[in-house]
Amino acid sequence: MRNVEKYSRGYFMPPVKSMKWAEKEYIEEAPLWCSVDLRDGNQALIVPMSLEEKLEYFQLLLEVGFKEIEVGFPAASETEYAFLRTLIEQELIPDDVTIQVLTQSREHIIEKTFEALQGVNKAVVHLYNSTSVAQREQVFRKNEEEIIDIAVTGAKLVKKYAEETKGNFQFQYSPESFTGTEMEFALEICNRVLDVWQPTADNKVIINLPATVSMSMPHVYASQIEYMSDQLSYRDNVILSLHPHNDRGTGVADAELGMLAGAQRVEGTLFGNGERTGNVDIVTLALNMFSHGVNPKLNFENIYKILAKYEKLTRMKVHERHPYGGELVFTAFSGSHQDAIAKGMKWREEKEDQYWSVPYLLIDPKDIGRQYEGDIIRINSQSGKGGIGYILMQNYGLDLPAEMRESFGYSVKNVSDRKHKELMPNEIYDIFLKEYVNIKIPVEFINYKFTQNDDYETNVSIKINGEVHEFNAVGNGRLDAISNGLGSILGIDFKDLVYKEHALEIGSKANAVSYVGITALDGTVYWGCGIDVDIMTSSIKALFSAVNNMVTSVNPSIENGFTFSK
Repeated sequence: MRNVEKYSRGYFMPPVKSMKWAEKEYIEEAPLWCSVDLRDGNQALIVPMSLEEKLEYFQLLLEVGFKEIEVGFPAASETEYAFLRTLIEQELIPDDVTIQVLTQSREHIIEKTFEALQGVNKAVVHLYNSTSVAQREQVFRKNEEEIIDIAVTGAKLVKKYAEETKGNFQFQYSPESFTGTEMEFALEICNRVLDVWQPTADNKVIINLPATVSMSMPHVYASQIEYMSDQLSYRDNVILSLHPHNDRGTGVADAELGMLAGAQRVEGTLFGNGERTGNVDIVTLALNMFSHGVNPKLNFENIYKILAKYEKLTRMKVHERHPYGGELVFTAFSGSHQDAIAKGMKWREEKEDQYWSVPYLLIDPKDIGRQYEGDIIRINSQSGKGGIGYILMQNYGLDLPAEMRESFGYSVKNVSDRKHKELMPNEIYDIFLKEYVNIKIPVEFINYKFTQNDDYETNVSIKINGEVHEFNAVGNGRLDAISNGLGSILGIDFKDLVYKEHALEIGSKANAVSYVGITALDGTVYWGCGIDVDIMTSSIKALFSAVNNMVTSVNPSIENGFTFSK
């Protein structure tokens, strides 16, 4: 890469060591969640949501369980003003939900904000101004004291208008671009605002520390948060909040380490929508906690419904590999992964383990509304015998012998490779039926009769080239007798017959299914499957299927004509 010399690290480490967060192993309880979908997420859309769409999205956020929702910047546009007024006047805000509004530190904007809040039950008024070196020098061209004055003046105005407006108001301050601000200066400006607002146990103030632009590795952000948490005035009466963005792809890590460092609240969006690379993804954060056995206190039990409504209202697409919500995140195409998952699911059935521990699956897909069938194991040319066998078992009740699964796996993979496509369960089933089940060419089984003396004697009716024939044979068992007879009339030798059977239910019809494998003298194994209402008949049909597969494999042209010789 050229021009690397033009870049340097733009963040500031705390002046004292702040590393207690590193001693903690995991997040022990859910933070206070604040959705900023309707402000930060909405302003990032190519086509912002209409009033009707914002109302529908607000309802979605309530269903997910958010108790704090930032509804916009009411002084910024008529749509956002009207949206807030609609929520208040139509009494659409539940009693246990607090809305949040954003305002710059400018009097006419603060005044307009409180005008929009008239009649609200309770609201967070979120005041911000930029504090970073780049913003101070390039945008505002003001020194530190002048930047502090902007914040303090705004804090006084917010307090004044709150006292003049009916309602229950909580205050929040954000030193915007916190991550590019010297830590001592960030601390000073926050404490000066706190001195104005004088937080109490009954009316706590939120200090929100945004990674407006993510500028460091997550451990640096955690140290910055810990420093602020340790040094803020009125700390017992301050709710420390995070607002990470995802410029470096570390939004989730920033938030998780920030919570270890003392943050009690997180602002973010569903699926990480927001300016540039987006806000921290609350779906991922919450379900990460869920995977550790911590209740996130948000409801993602029907992730498909949430995702569908999100995509409809935002016109954004959630990537197929997006954590938890993506279409393919629980899907395994790899053969080794499929095999491990299938064995893990079987192990769970046998052991009834209290804790989820299936290989490759971080959480149980069913806990967020995903299904095992069609969601977990999907088949293409990369798939293996375990996954293909799992598909037949889950969808059609077919429990193939392990060796047969391997043989059938190659057939399925060859079809997928030739067609260059994923195969659906019904397509896999159709391949199985065509290649293994009740095969009638060149020899079709019609009927049988058994007589048991010292050995089993059998008379079997078959059809070849449309003509019915009979043959007699003897063996030490029914299947052995027919096997001997078939080999004799076809002039073929095979050995090591493998047999498996089980009950099968397809719809309301109960059947028996049998699997037979035979080994040719050259070591090649041929398989067949028989399905019938009678278990013995299904076994014979499986044998005929295996033998027919052997005959046509050795001599494919035999399908066009075969002479019966007794």
